[in-house]
Amino acid sequence: MVFTRPCDATTLLAYNLRNLGFKAIPINGHMTRSKRPGALNKFKAGECNILICTDVASRGLDIPSVDVVINYVIPTNSKDYIHRVGRTAHAGRSGFAVSIESQYEVEWYIQIEKLIGKKLPEYPVVREEVLLLLERVAEAKRISQMKMKEAGGNKRRRGGDEGEEDMSKYLNQNKGKSRGNKGKPAKKRIR
Repeated sequence: MVFTRPCDATTLLAYNLRNLGFKAIPINGHMTRSKRPGALNKFKAGECNILICTDVASRGLDIPSVDVVINYVIPTNSKDYIHRVGRTAHAGRSGFAVSIESQYEVEWYIQIEKLIGKKLPEYPVVREEVLLLLERVAEAKRISQMKMKEAGGNKRRRGGDEGEEDMSKYLNQNKGKSRGNKGKPAKKRIR
């Protein structure tokens, strides 16, 4: 599970990952209540192995096995962090949580560490590795933004499909490319 915000970012990030060859599907609060279970079922069934979500998926959803949680965007509320990473620990299972932190999110991260009572380890990325992937990621993002404009993704509001019909067609596409990072080296922390 990859957590981000706002709602439109789930769709854009899902497109980005699709363009890089991953099977990802968004779920967010702008999707109708009838559309959310479809995305969730595709994730549970393994049709999509990455669920891009807002905090709408951090609580109250029955998702039995989540191996990895990625905080693509650090939550502004420390308790939301606990709910997010708790997705990996259902029914006594263990998991892995990674948070990608920008310089603008350091204060929120400090608040999370205070709440849980421990310092989380930092895993710096290798700048050269990130730069090698930058071009492919930038191209995937450019294509994703074009698809979002075509689908009207930035103008949709509550009750809209967030380009879900287009996303359904897109789910069958697999280019087999490797995953990248957003360009700037980021810190990764693991709980």
